[in-house]
Amino acid sequence: MKRNDEFLWGAAIAANQSEGAFEEGGKGVSIIDRLPSGKERFMVMEHPQKFASQEFGYYPSRKGIDFYHRYKEDLTLLKEMGIKCFRFSISWSRIFPKGEETQPNEEGLRFYDELIDEICKNGMEPLVTINHFDTPFHLAKEYGGWQNRKCVDFYVNYAETLLRRYRGKVKYWIPFNEINMVLHLPYVGGGLMLEEDCNQEQAKYLAAHHQLIANAMVTKLAHEIDSANQIGCMLAAGNVYPETSNPDDVLLSIQKNRENYFFIDVQARGEYPSYAKRTFKEKEIQITVTEEERKLLKENTVDFISFSYYNSRMCSAKPKKDGFDAAGNVFNTLKNPYLEQTEWGWQIDPVGLRITMNDLYDRYQKPLFIVENGLGAKDTLEEGKVHDSYRIEYLRSHIENMLEAVEDGVELIGYTPWSAIDINSASTGQMSKRYGFIYVDLDDAGNGTMERVCKDSYYWYQNVIKTNGSEL
Repeated sequence: MKRNDEFLWGAAIAANQSEGAFEEGGKGVSIIDRLPSGKERFMVMEHPQKFASQEFGYYPSRKGIDFYHRYKEDLTLLKEMGIKCFRFSISWSRIFPKGEETQPNEEGLRFYDELIDEICKNGMEPLVTINHFDTPFHLAKEYGGWQNRKCVDFYVNYAETLLRRYRGKVKYWIPFNEINMVLHLPYVGGGLMLEEDCNQEQAKYLAAHHQLIANAMVTKLAHEIDSANQIGCMLAAGNVYPETSNPDDVLLSIQKNRENYFFIDVQARGEYPSYAKRTFKEKEIQITVTEEERKLLKENTVDFISFSYYNSRMCSAKPKKDGFDAAGNVFNTLKNPYLEQTEWGWQIDPVGLRITMNDLYDRYQKPLFIVENGLGAKDTLEEGKVHDSYRIEYLRSHIENMLEAVEDGVELIGYTPWSAIDINSASTGQMSKRYGFIYVDLDDAGNGTMERVCKDSYYWYQNVIKTNGSEL
């Protein structure tokens, strides 16, 4: 890699997976706070309208890892690891409990005042995600979530509050986490509680359209409030390979990749892609884009492209008898015979990261920022230590390919692997599906001391940062 001392080696977490303090500081209920653990989690995620008022057992996000009270301890450990950038999210319902209020909850803001000051004091660049899958539940239940245009105004009011409050302290902002996930997890990505008989594609693309408008409005505001602000879009990335060289497979892979880039095309290029017209026609989707909105989108594109990368996928135009046979971060995918899998079925493809980076940079010609990349695994604490050589190998191989992409000519701002510390898994709610450099003594039922223990990967990454990637 071209040795840039300003490269942002970092790590990432999210509020709804870490903070806890569910009923403290005036916080309201978010959509994630309504997702229980275990098999019920997927049931509620897929059919939220059926379980809007039903209570289950344990709700992981309500406890988190108590980052709300222990952030100083955690940031001290991260400072000692040497990270230069800390990605975190702000809980919308901690600032506007229902989402519709006109005035913010000052107690919630004071928490983030102190958190951001502590991040800066420890020499880290804050990277803030404004909405990381935590739309206030009230907006989902009473307004229908992001398919309602009113959510744009509610969100922009929330975002402007943050932009003005943290002017000069926060430079890097991501308005929406993994915006393409609204197509795959509509409740999580858009607060959508859809009936079975509705046109779900219409609802999902309309919700995404409203998020795109909100993103452009926030980008405009951010640049007006402080010209130093840098605003990025974010997608759940990972190229879709054709199973064979059969032209039908190749064409399908192109279509799948276009679907993945659909919303980023709008955020980075300022207009809907040419293929949108056919997509909308075939799915019976009606999106009315006003001239004012067209102008807004065109004039307020993002400054950088951020993305998560965990795996690649594979597709075939020929129907499979057994359907899909590998997991992929809620994406359906065929098993790639050339790749190994994690115990959760996610396919490990470090070269795919290099491919994705080159593809994104060729497509948009904007700086990239890798804001999630990591391995979920069951770690074992033995005699006060965690030997996670498998995580080190995963990260090493991905960083090697990341550096190769930079040599290819890709402009890269930084790398914040997932996750800084063990947190609840967004997909399964499990603590046993661990990603962090720091072990947290907590099990899937919420039992444990919450003691923090640095893993072997912590010390390995510490040296990677110290040598600016020269020693892997």
